[in-house]
Amino acid sequence: MSDVKMTPTTEDALTAQPRVAVLSLGGTIAMVSKPGEGGLRPSLSAADLVAAVPQLANVADVVAEPVVGLPGASLTFDHIGQVARAAERAVDAGAAGVVVTQGTDTIEETAYLLDLWWSRPQPLVVTGAMRGASEAGADGPANVLAAVTAACDQAMAGVGVTVVMAGEIHAARHVRKTHSSRPGAFTSPNLGPVGHIREGRAQLTATLERHRALPSPTSAPPTAAPRIAVVESVLCDDGDLLRLIEGAGYDGLVLAAFGVGHVSDAVAAHVGRLAALMVVVFASRTGAGGTFERTYGFSGSESDLIARGAQPAGFLDPRKARLLLWALLASGAGRDDIAREFSARGRG
Repeated sequence: MSDVKMTPTTEDALTAQPRVAVLSLGGTIAMVSKPGEGGLRPSLSAADLVAAVPQLANVADVVAEPVVGLPGASLTFDHIGQVARAAERAVDAGAAGVVVTQGTDTIEETAYLLDLWWSRPQPLVVTGAMRGASEAGADGPANVLAAVTAACDQAMAGVGVTVVMAGEIHAARHVRKTHSSRPGAFTSPNLGPVGHIREGRAQLTATLERHRALPSPTSAPPTAAPRIAVVESVLCDDGDLLRLIEGAGYDGLVLAAFGVGHVSDAVAAHVGRLAALMVVVFASRTGAGGTFERTYGFSGSESDLIARGAQPAGFLDPRKARLLLWALLASGAGRDDIAREFSARGRG
C-alpha cells in the first residue's frame, strides 16, 4: 500500500500550533545535585528541560535540540557560532522562533553576540535559571515557558535577540546580570525591560532600532579569531597592564574607564601608542550611562582619549564593546567601518 498524505483542512491550519526550537547549552537550568558529586552539575538534556514543563503543550509544538552541555563560564565563540547556525536551520525548517537555554554567567554576552549576527525576523530568545533543577523553587521551568511564549508571539517578530528571565523581556544590547544569585538578577540599567510576559502573551512596552546583522562566523580555526583585551581602570592605575598588552599578540583593547570615559594620566600616556598598533575602545565601567565625547578636556578625559585615537563605546558597556569589536574584526572590518558601527550601535 502506498503512503497517502492528507491535505490539512482550513480548520487544521487555523488550530496548528507554532513550532519552536529549544537549543540547550547546559548551565544551571540543566543542573542537578546528586549524592557524592559535590554540588550542581549539568545533567539534563534539552528534551528533559522541555518535558519538565507540561504547559508547553498548550503553547507550541516544541522541538528540543542539544548543542553542548557546559557551564555558562565555559562557553566559547565557537559554541555560540554553532547556536547561530542551529537557530538559522530551525527557522529555515519552519520554526516560528527559537529559544536558547544556557548558564546565566554569560547570558548578557552570548545574547548580544547572537543579536549582532541574527538577521531573521523570527524571535531568538535566550533564557536560563538562577536555581538548579533539583533546588527548591527552581525557576527554570517558568523561564522556559515564558521564553517559548515569547518566541512564538507575533508581537516579537523583528525585535531581534532578547533575554527572557523572571517574566521580563530584555533587549540583548542592554541586559546585564546585576546580582550574583537572586532570581531577578537580570536588569537593563539604561532602559529597563522592553516587555513582560502577561497572561500567556508577550507584551512589549518599548521598541529599539534594529541594526543590520554582521557577517556570521566562518569555520576558521580558533587561532584565527581576534584577541581582544579588556582592562579596567582602578584607583592609582599606573598603566602597567597596558605595557603587557603591547606586543602580546592582541588585535584590540577595550578600556573599562571611569565615569563617562576617563582614565589616569599614566594610562592615557599609553593609549596613543597602543591605538597605532590596534583598535582601542573605551567604555564606562559603571554599567549605565555611557561615554561622553567632548565635555571634559584634561589628560585622560574622554576628549583626550579620542584625540589619541581611541573609540568611545557610547552606551555599550565594556563586555558588549568587546563583543562588537570582536565580531567586527572577525568579519574583516577596517578602522573606519569599526568607528561607524560603534557610533551607530553605541547610541542606545
